[in-house]
Amino acid sequence: MASTGSTKNPKKANLLDPHSIKHLLDESVSEVVTSRGYVEDVRLSNVRLLIGSIIIAIALLAQFYPKKFPENKDFLIGCIGLYPFCFAFNGLLQFISYTKEKNAILFTYPPPGSFNSTGLVVSSKLPRFSDQYTLTIASADPKSISANKPVQFTKSVTKWFTKDGVLVEGLFWKDVERLIDDYNGERKNK
Repeated sequence: MASTGSTKNPKKANLLDPHSIKHLLDESVSEVVTSRGYVEDVRLSNVRLLIGSIIIAIALLAQFYPKKFPENKDFLIGCIGLYPFCFAFNGLLQFISYTKEKNAILFTYPPPGSFNSTGLVVSSKLPRFSDQYTLTIASADPKSISANKPVQFTKSVTKWFTKDGVLVEGLFWKDVERLIDDYNGERKNK
């Protein structure tokens, strides 16, 4: 039997697991957005990794310091003194997640050569016990003069999956590309 489609493996999700469905759709959204010339902005992720690394380094130092207890008493007191900073850093991580990230799956820079000075924030929702997937595209800097109004769509995931759980990428890509065009004001047929 001759192959009529692309040679890559089809993307498949467990239709009984909404987290699996959302994860697969979110990955596909990231592919669509980056294929349109948007470069992922990983600065926020890097800040979170740095804060987490600092917390881990303090814990590792306290646990694996080479001297035993009576000799390392001053060092342990110093590590115990650093614990409030660890809690503060953890609080900062939670604050970043709650205020900046929310439901965001992708932050981008503006595409090279565009007149936009802001990138995108792409976020999604798939509520528990629901088949309604909501995808939102907004400006990374909503107060910027070049920021566009946020756009979103809500559709049933059953439109994009076969009964075997295979994602029909062509249909999904068209919907996401149409949403990007709506955000950029480039949609031809409304």
